[in-house]
Parts: sequence; structure tokens; C-alpha cells
Amino acid sequence: MACEFFKGLTLFLSYAILAAVLGMLQFGYNTGVINAPEVNIENFMKDVYKDRYGEDISDDSVKKLYSVAVSIFAIGGMLGGFSGGTIANRFGRKGGLLLNNVLGIVGACLMGCTKIAHSYEMLFFGRFIIGVNCGLNTSLVPMYISEIAPLNLRGGLGTVNQLAVTVGLLVSQVLGIEQILGTNEGWPVLLGLAICPAILQLLLLPVCPESPRYLLITKQWEEEARKALRRLRASNQVEEDIEEMRAEERAQQAESTISMTELICSPTLRAPLVIGVVMQLSQQLSGINAVFYYSTNLFTSSGLTLESAKFATIGIGAIMVCMTLVSIPLMDRTGRRTLHLYGLGGMFIFSIFITISFLIKEMIDWMSYLSVVSTLSFVVFFAVGPGSIPWMITAELFSQGPRPAAMSIAVLVNWMANFLVGIGFPSMKTCFDNYTFLPFSAFLAIFWIFTYKKVPETKNKTFEEILALFRHGNDREEELATNSSKETVLSDATTANHTHATDKP
Repeated sequence: MACEFFKGLTLFLSYAILAAVLGMLQFGYNTGVINAPEVNIENFMKDVYKDRYGEDISDDSVKKLYSVAVSIFAIGGMLGGFSGGTIANRFGRKGGLLLNNVLGIVGACLMGCTKIAHSYEMLFFGRFIIGVNCGLNTSLVPMYISEIAPLNLRGGLGTVNQLAVTVGLLVSQVLGIEQILGTNEGWPVLLGLAICPAILQLLLLPVCPESPRYLLITKQWEEEARKALRRLRASNQVEEDIEEMRAEERAQQAESTISMTELICSPTLRAPLVIGVVMQLSQQLSGINAVFYYSTNLFTSSGLTLESAKFATIGIGAIMVCMTLVSIPLMDRTGRRTLHLYGLGGMFIFSIFITISFLIKEMIDWMSYLSVVSTLSFVVFFAVGPGSIPWMITAELFSQGPRPAAMSIAVLVNWMANFLVGIGFPSMKTCFDNYTFLPFSAFLAIFWIFTYKKVPETKNKTFEEILALFRHGNDREEELATNSSKETVLSDATTANHTHATDKP
């Protein structure tokens, strides 16, 4: 099975994937980097405020400013992710990635110079710009990788994206400890290091070819597509790939592209769209971003020292990397729906344990360790299912025509929910205190029930088979509605006849 997977994975294809996947590493790094230096950044904000206005800022206001620095990243991500399709079609997949690195460099420089400029507004602006960069990466990188990979490797290489995200997350957490860059002097360097993946990609990617699919289908440059394929496959036998692309082009021409408005208004596609949106919400409203953005704070609240909390946060990154590797073979063996149910169920159980550990931490000393174990287990179950399955299922529920519009809506919903958790969690923590994770527990229970009742298994099913399930559901609803209206008409007619008969003398 391993030999089957590596068949077709040439040295140059591996190089191209490594160069492209740096964009997803950038996304993972910037998701996790803000977590460890929370106290240092808040101290910096207090100093700037005092120098400007000659008075101390309240703790509540500092928390709000910090939550802006965390969540403005998601607003940028929304904008970047939503415009990914347009950028990809205008500049190409490789061209879009190269241009996007300009944003990565600008954002990293702004964040790195925050302390020198003595301005937390510069931090906000830098986080926003790097958010746009990461949003574009979440759209462009998977597109490029899936289009340069041979058919037998597409599924396996698709999970490389999630692996790069988790590696980026782990790197940011390791560098964020006090012994390295998690200090009052080091945190701007920590944030500014986001420049490294951008510069590295600018150096490595120009050697790679543009996506052969883009060259052939969008640009109609068949000879350039052949050249790109020969380099990627390390072979002159590329007719099979060309024919597969031609078939895809014919399918595209037969099925017109659907706009977002048409997708929302289509009765047949409404059910898969609702499932796609709820699956994205199940990823973001599960509470995982509260853990990614604020785990150091959560661990100190549960009774750990700041240093121990930072090491526990590194554990989160390490578990994410290991579990992503474990979930790759499970994806096609167990099925998407089953794994998602396991993931949501496990997260629900351990979110309850996190709440219990918060409630009795004052009474029992070792409860802080239960909090750490519960949080790490919570992350394990996230990596098993909700980490990657929502993206996979959303793509599998739609054919070529409506897929771009569906993915745009999915990206928008995902980043919006990401933003809400990022900005709302500190206030939620103040409001609910030890019961902070209970709203997430409630959401997880709702998402589990929805997945169990509504989400079909997409493993080994063609789009036509999946669409037939929804059509059958619609037909049954229409049949029930028709029968119901017929019964009403008959009932009315019977009543009228009866009344007419009783009115006669």
C-alpha cells in the first residue's frame, strides 16, 4: 500500500509540494504565534497607553485590545480566502502564491517593528495583512497541490496541507517559550519571523511550473501544460494526464458555473450547502480556536505556572502533528462521517472534563493536571475528525459547476466563526469564569446530532450518487407535501358536501 502511494511521487513533484506547502505552514505559524507571548504583549500595550495618555489602562481594556490583535487576523483571512478564486484565475496558482508573499513580508515587517514604533495599532495592521496572506494561502495552496498531483496521490497529498498547518503551529509554540523568544524583548522577533516562510517560498517556488490544469483549461496553452507535466512526472508519457484534463474541461463546459446567489436559491443544492456550512461551524465553534489562541491563559487559570503553561501549549502542537499523521490512513478506511462523529463526541466529553477541572481546582491541587490532560485529549479528538473533514466533505458534496461558489461560502463562514471566537472568548471567560467551556459543549452536542441525522457518508461515492440522496429527500418531501394538500382538498370537499347535504330540507 505504501508502494502504491509513492508511485508517481517524483523528486521534482516533492520539491514543488514542499515549496507550495510553506503557505500553509505560514497559516499554522500565525494561528499559534500570538498565544504564548500574551502577557508580554499586554504589558507592551499598558506601557504605550501610559506614555500616550499619562494614566494606567484598565485590565479589562487591555484584554479587549489583545483580543483585537488575535481576531483581526481572521478578518484578513476572510478577505483573503474569499478572493482566492479570483486571484487564482487571474494570475494563476503559482503566480498568485508568489504575489501573496509580498503581503506575507509586509505583514511580518509591521509586526516585527511594533515595539520600535511604540504602536499597538501597527501590530493590529500587521496581523490584518498577514491574515489576508494566510486566507489566500488556504485557498491557493490546496488548489495548486491538487492540480499538480497525479490522480492516485491527490487524496494523500491533500492531507499534507493539514500537516503543514500543524507543523507551523508547533514551531510557533516552541519558539514562544521564555527560554527562546517568549520575553518582553523577544516577542516582536517571534511575530516578525513570519517573514521566513514568505522569503523561502519566494526563493523556492519560481523554479516550479505553473499548474498544468490552469495552463490547459483556463489558458488553453497545451504545449506549456505538456512541458509542466513532463517536469513534474519525470517522464514524456503524459497523454493520460492530458486526456484526463480534457475530460474535466468537457465536464466544465457541460456544467455551467453557478454563482453564490444561484447556489443559495437552488432547492436541490440547498441541503448540501446547509451541511457544508454547519460542518465549517462545527470546526470553529467547537472551542478549538479558544485553545489555539488562549491555551497559555487557560492553563495558568487552571493553576499552572506560566512556564509550565507554555510547555503544555507545546504539547498541543506536538499532538496535532502526530494525530494528523495518524488520521491520514483512517480517512479512507473508516469514512468521513464516522470519524467526524468520533471527533465531536470525544471533544464533547473532554470539554465537560475541562469545566469540571476548572470548578474544583481550588479544592484539589492535582486538578490543574486534569485540565492539561483534558485539553490535550480535546485536541486529539479535534485532529481525528473536525480538523480536516469539514473541508473534505464540503468539496465532495459539490460537482465542478457549484464547487467554487460553495467553497467561497465555506471559507467565508469558517473565517467569520474564527473571528467571533477570537474576539469573544476573553469576554466569555470573564462572564462565565469556570463555566467558559459549557457553551462549546452545547455546540458540540448540537453538531453531533446534526452530523448523525443529516450528513451522508461521502467515502467512495461519486457526486451523482451523493446528489441522488438529496434529490430523493426532496422528492419525498414534495410527495408528502402533495399528498398532504390532496388530503386537505378531499377533506374540504367532503366537508362541503356534508354541509350541502345537511342544508337540504
